[in-house]
Amino acid sequence: MIHIVFNESEVDLMKEVIKIDESIAGDVVQIKDDFAVGPLRDIESEDGWQARVGWWKTLLQDSPYGEGLAGSFDDRETVRQLKDRLDENPEEQLWIWMGQNQHDVTGYYWLMPQFRQYQGRVMILYLNNLPFINEKGQLFYPSWLNEIQPKEFLKAKKLARPVTLSEFEIDPDEWRKIAEENAMVRILEGGKKIAGKDESFYDNEILKNITGEWQKATRALTNTLHRMKIKTGDVFIMWRMKNLVSRGKIEVTGEIHKGWKDFDVRLPGTKQEPSVQPEDATSANEEYH
Repeated sequence: MIHIVFNESEVDLMKEVIKIDESIAGDVVQIKDDFAVGPLRDIESEDGWQARVGWWKTLLQDSPYGEGLAGSFDDRETVRQLKDRLDENPEEQLWIWMGQNQHDVTGYYWLMPQFRQYQGRVMILYLNNLPFINEKGQLFYPSWLNEIQPKEFLKAKKLARPVTLSEFEIDPDEWRKIAEENAMVRILEGGKKIAGKDESFYDNEILKNITGEWQKATRALTNTLHRMKIKTGDVFIMWRMKNLVSRGKIEVTGEIHKGWKDFDVRLPGTKQEPSVQPEDATSANEEYH
């Protein structure tokens, strides 16, 4: 079997799970893009795909990752390789692991039209509204797979079921609607329902973590990522922070076009000199999205 996950941290997580339970031994493959943000119109065409890559490159300018990250992988090639393996081995199965968040669900929707011909061999494990035990022995409902302890996946594997023929008919249509709507932000409203939002959807979350005192932009970024309830990636949040700066909603000092650590931010209207603060981590995620 081949396990598909949507976040970098989950690759190692699934390898730990496999060590505990060899009955699900197999390769772990990550779909790397975050289809919950950014342009999707005509994404099935080369022009549409390259427009999306170009959008990511714009966001990645001056980031710690470098704009070249956007062209360093191609999820379409990953899908082609998966199809080759399914064609070569009729016994091979895909297991798609999905947490209750828009990042995983939009990734699932992107995959569905491409694996319709393998109905019966594509399994889904959607861990939505399911209780698990955390490290403190407390019951909780995870939104992301990486919130679950490896040993807890032993019961999660029992939820594996084939993607139904009906789902292979309906979900590709849902993906087309999402792509045609082309909202810049997509959130999960429950089940597998994705709702489109404006690109400014997270702006208030950013502003809540900006004060009247100067602070490193990376500190404001990290605080926003940690406190927001509907998660997205650091690259998108920093892009929106810079947009708020350009519109005068946030004041800036330093070299904003040099790097994330090279400028400070505050709310407008306060007369105060920048203070020296320790450097903060620039990211709460492992990949851009």
